[in-house]
This record gives sequence, C-alpha cells and structure tokens, in this order.
Amino acid sequence: MAKIKFDWDAGNLGKCAARVPIAEIEALFNGGVMRVRRDPCPREERYQGVGKNALGRGIFVAFAYRWKENELHVRPVSVRYIHRERGRKE
Repeated sequence: MAKIKFDWDAGNLGKCAARVPIAEIEALFNGGVMRVRRDPCPREERYQGVGKNALGRGIFVAFAYRWKENELHVRPVSVRYIHRERGRKE
C-alpha cells in the first residue's frame, strides 16, 4: 500500500504541530485505525477522524482532500488529543 501524501504549508503545519507531533498525525492516516465522518464545514468538503496513536492516546483530526500535481493529498486542518470530559456523570 502506498503512503498517503500530505498537504502541509504555513497555514496548517504550525497550528497542527503545536498540538500533536506531525509524525503522529501522519501515522494515523498511514496505518492507524481511524473512524471517519463528514464534517459540516460549509466552505469545503471536510471530514472528521478519530483514532489512536501508538501509545493508545486518542486523536481527533479535521481534514480535507486536495489535488496537488495530479495526486491526492490529505490536508489536516485541525488536530488535538482527545481528553476525558471533566465532571461527566456516568
């Protein structure tokens, strides 16, 4: 299976890397198990993914697909670790 290509630039690299290491984000798409659903973003077709890193920590990512140089790339838009809700009653 070919590795997924990513669309990183000044608009998303710093913002995403400040929250989750780029290697973890890319690993999520290149072999990590991830659940995906459509994102309600009105500006472009986006998706939301939820998966886990190698240590089992949950990661949320909003992303879009972009064509660059006749190849499909994943463009992460927003990413963060998933934290347990505080004060949640079960």
